[in-house]
Amino acid sequence: MNENPTSAADPRRWRALTVLGLIQFMLVLDVTVVNVALPRIQHDLGFSHAGLAWVVNGYVLAAGGLLLLGGRMADVVGRRRLFLMGVGLFAAASAVCGAAVDPGMLVAARFVQGAGEALAAPASLGLIALVFPDPVERVKALGIWGGIAGLGGTTGTVISGALTDLASWRWIFLINLPVAAVALVAVPRLVSESRMVRHGARPRVAGALTGTAGLVSLVGGLLDAATHPWGSRSVLVPLIAGVGLLVAMIAIEGRSDNPLIPLEFFANRTRVVTNVVTLCFSSAFFSYFFLLTLFEQQIRDYSPLHGGLSYLPFGITIGAGIGLGTALMPRVGVRTLLGTGFFGCAVGLVLTAGLGPESSYLGGILPGMVILGFFSGISFPAIGNAALHQVTGQDSSLASGVQSAMQQVGGAVGLSALVTLALRHASGQIHAGVAPAVAAVHGYTLAFRVGAVVLAVGGTLVFALLERVIVAQPRPEPVAPELAALPAAGR
Repeated sequence: MNENPTSAADPRRWRALTVLGLIQFMLVLDVTVVNVALPRIQHDLGFSHAGLAWVVNGYVLAAGGLLLLGGRMADVVGRRRLFLMGVGLFAAASAVCGAAVDPGMLVAARFVQGAGEALAAPASLGLIALVFPDPVERVKALGIWGGIAGLGGTTGTVISGALTDLASWRWIFLINLPVAAVALVAVPRLVSESRMVRHGARPRVAGALTGTAGLVSLVGGLLDAATHPWGSRSVLVPLIAGVGLLVAMIAIEGRSDNPLIPLEFFANRTRVVTNVVTLCFSSAFFSYFFLLTLFEQQIRDYSPLHGGLSYLPFGITIGAGIGLGTALMPRVGVRTLLGTGFFGCAVGLVLTAGLGPESSYLGGILPGMVILGFFSGISFPAIGNAALHQVTGQDSSLASGVQSAMQQVGGAVGLSALVTLALRHASGQIHAGVAPAVAAVHGYTLAFRVGAVVLAVGGTLVFALLERVIVAQPRPEPVAPELAALPAAGR
């Protein structure tokens, strides 16, 4: 950017945050917005049960697999430019989703939507880190941005339920178009361009594409395991191929003179530990929504609108947790806040694991939902700030891309693994003579318990390995000459 780091803060920064947050809300919304509408989509377009899962996975896998490339390219070619490209691509794919006439058209468009997020999301977070040079303001801005993202994930079910019942499932995609139009017009007026100083070649796409293909294959194998034996060809072949492709990605990146993640990125323990435990958090978070929606609609016979509205307390408690977490972070630091958030979320899942076929909303669903939502909200600001701990202006979008990729990859792999676990457990109980509805609930609750264990492991890693960081405190560091044009937030 063209400002000196010691100059006054950009007066446009809060308006810019509003627009960037709105886009992040839209991007995260599209991860969960399809869940409640899936039965209608299946009926209208003729999806098979196995194919229907790709309406969710196509988006998540494309986004997660390409986010590292998107983060790196944002730093190289310009964060504002790549943000606008990503938003435009996302909007075009949303229009195709809304007009889809067959399964292939919808799934392909969902993959393109995910690619649009992979370009826009890391560039957006990188821009926020740069337009808020004051450390205290930066904490607030990142907390708001992360909170908006979290609310996008939780309100997706409400919006989907309302649109599916009152209009058509197609509108869950078409509502993205006016939001994207606002961003395409407003962002060039509110945010200046910024990029890293380039020393060498642009990052290659081979590693990102190989890694994405590996994730797609791995998740496909896990989902196939829900209905086929683990030793069957339809399970083993994609699992082995997925692992092989991921190993190939590591080899490609290891030989690259400009890898997607430079080795020095791993020198910061706070960022590394945060990204690792994000896998744990996303695995449980994504699975909770998917499995609880199945419980509500298939076991308790909720309508799409009823099911969507049932998540309103989740959004409210997330907002309360975000507010408290943002206020406490300068006082207690990231480690205490994040570790407490993880263990609190685990308690929420344990309570949810007590569901039975006749459980009511108030006595069965709501207690775990409120606790999980509140402690998730506490975790969001801590995760966002720790993921950008001591990030330079050169790599701000790379760091946000790594964090976003961990969220998407953890969600996709964790969801596939826990759903497979739930379905296989239910199938075994049905073969043993248990009623199908009871067996299904037992499968869901087993997955919730495993998710709680995963969260507890993540919380333990946080307390054991994370440095004690008070992120709001400024860090006096020498400024390299080539970074003189970047605001202090990047250093």
